[in-house]
Amino acid sequence: MTDSAPAPRLTPQTAAALAADLRQLPFTHAAIESLLGPVAAAALEREHAEAARAVLADRQRRGDTGPLDAAVSAWLLGDDVSAEALERALPRLGVDGARAAGLVADVGAGEGPERRVRGLVDLSPYDTDVPGHLWVASDQTALQRRGPLPEDYVLGVGRASLTLAGAADRTRADTALDLGTGCGVQTLHLLAHVQHVTATDLSERCLAFTRFNLMLNAETLGLDRQDLGARVELLAGDMLAPVAGRRFDRIVTNPPFVITPRRDPHAPVLTYRDGGREGDRLVAELMAALPEHLTPAGQAVLLANWEIPEGADDPLARPLAWIPETADAWLIQRDRQDPAGYAETWLQDSSLELDPAAYQRAYADYVADFAERGVAGVGFGYVWMRRPALEGAPAVASGRTAPEPSRLRVAETLTQQVDPAIGADWTAAVARQDRLAACDAAQAAGEEGFAGLVLRVPGHVTEERHARFGAEHPEVILARQGGGLRRVATLDTATAGLLSAADGQVPVGALIGAVSGLLELDDQSSARFVQAVRELYCDGFLEEVTTAG
Repeated sequence: MTDSAPAPRLTPQTAAALAADLRQLPFTHAAIESLLGPVAAAALEREHAEAARAVLADRQRRGDTGPLDAAVSAWLLGDDVSAEALERALPRLGVDGARAAGLVADVGAGEGPERRVRGLVDLSPYDTDVPGHLWVASDQTALQRRGPLPEDYVLGVGRASLTLAGAADRTRADTALDLGTGCGVQTLHLLAHVQHVTATDLSERCLAFTRFNLMLNAETLGLDRQDLGARVELLAGDMLAPVAGRRFDRIVTNPPFVITPRRDPHAPVLTYRDGGREGDRLVAELMAALPEHLTPAGQAVLLANWEIPEGADDPLARPLAWIPETADAWLIQRDRQDPAGYAETWLQDSSLELDPAAYQRAYADYVADFAERGVAGVGFGYVWMRRPALEGAPAVASGRTAPEPSRLRVAETLTQQVDPAIGADWTAAVARQDRLAACDAAQAAGEEGFAGLVLRVPGHVTEERHARFGAEHPEVILARQGGGLRRVATLDTATAGLLSAADGQVPVGALIGAVSGLLELDDQSSARFVQAVRELYCDGFLEEVTTAG
């Protein structure tokens, strides 16, 4: 059972009218912050509305309200507003048009100046670098609903969706699959660089919200409201079932990866985050199946949780084993939580603390479920996969966790702060791994390999030297990245010397030879030095200078 309002709907005409009204207000983050002030706006971002309500109430007492006040109250706070005030905010669509679209409902039986309405959805501005200023409709938050979330809740722009959008490859492609689209956030991003997007979801309500958001933002997205199907296909079904037998150049998915106790088969499942399977089985099945739905050289990126069994030596061994050996893969663990912390995170996410008795039962179920299955912790991270362009291409030695035989297999834990949009840096890192594999293949064929690359240190990489007072030489030398994955490498005298000399003028093989000779390295030390330089290149502390550059 659910008490969710019906999903909103737009026609091409009402979509154009609403978009023009929101643009005229303007309904943007900058305008809302200017209205509320930075303190109240920041509190609202944290799901606390009282500061914003106080600002709007003060403006009303002073007779200083405008059309934007009504839009903020209705769709960001979930409060009752005067129908006349909202009418001024929507001169083209009108309040009756907003009601017909499922955006508001009448409160009581008032008419004329007494008529009041309340928002039925969360309608929020969404500012992106590409494609630009958007608006996204989703179900009302717990703040707006003033209660826990329903089972069929449609999530808006959340931290996970922002993380996935930032991690995805933005190079141009013909086709893409947005698996588990929710309200369509990833599809909005994909349309900026993909010609045709297929968006799927188990929930028909999610697809209705996605269609609403596509219609509303059609001009910015380059869509024809009369023919959305020319570039977007919306399909209902469980996981990959709606696209059985099909392949895509790109797949992005923020699947329902949250691990939820299944001790009670009749317990409610929040479809936006819970897969309804025991433990992390849904993620395991998905990661195993995704490569078959990629075109040659096609790529998939997803967010995932995975269980870490008690006594596990490598927290990433389990999810890495789910990926077919024929696929390239790169796993990055960003966080790890113990069972209690994990339970608290996701019970808070669903606002179940608003129902204390249900919260206590659910918390106990979480702890018991993890204990019964011997789970010591849960990892969270990003997963990238690629279908090989050519079957049987040479494998890559990553220098990290890489079972044999394997293709490109990297599994690492990065706990440092990284740039929100790591997609371009991750794509470049994969390209460096591919370049190194090509160099090794060339060298095996008797041609010049890695030694022939002309490398330099990127401008964002800086050097740090640490020494005790009075010491003649530094005891620690670090190379630190100022962007992307923000890695830090500990250097020795040889690698520090090479980075100091790598100015993009001389092949790296000549630099290695010069440093090795200067330091009088023996064969074993020279081999370790070469491997260290290769890893510095793979990790982005060195970049190739091409002829065009």
